[in-house]
Amino acid sequence: MAWEDSPSHVCRGGDKRALTFCCPPVKPCPIVFALEEAGMTPQEYVEIKEKFGEKTRLGEGEGTCFGSLVWCCKPSKPCPLRDMVLRRIGMSSEEYMDLKHQLSQELVGHEPTDNEESIKALADTFDVSREDASQVLSECGNDLKTAIKVLRMKNLEI
Repeated sequence: MAWEDSPSHVCRGGDKRALTFCCPPVKPCPIVFALEEAGMTPQEYVEIKEKFGEKTRLGEGEGTCFGSLVWCCKPSKPCPLRDMVLRRIGMSSEEYMDLKHQLSQELVGHEPTDNEESIKALADTFDVSREDASQVLSECGNDLKTAIKVLRMKNLEI
């Protein structure tokens, strides 16, 4: 089964679970904040991803930007290099996302994310109750970007 509630990319507002879709931390970008939230140094992050790649098919990826699928993004983001490798090695999107989900769990564990700040921000921004904001965020798999889209659409309906 593919990863049903996978978050948006970190650079698009996804939570720390999305570190599984990030490149190595070689430039200033939102990964810095996600690593802080996960309580992980950049070196620990690199080591975890490289070790995971050694024991799974995500270690394959000659021809991708960083030479391994562990550094590649979600299939929803167009990438001809990643897609070419997936076709070449015969890996389906479902297998890819299952492995990315496992990698995410190794990176950030299984603990639930603390959504209090996100709930407050959603409630304040969209003038809804904290309960409504919490429910929308939960229905969106704790993906803040998706919750924002849903609340924007609800505001348009009014």
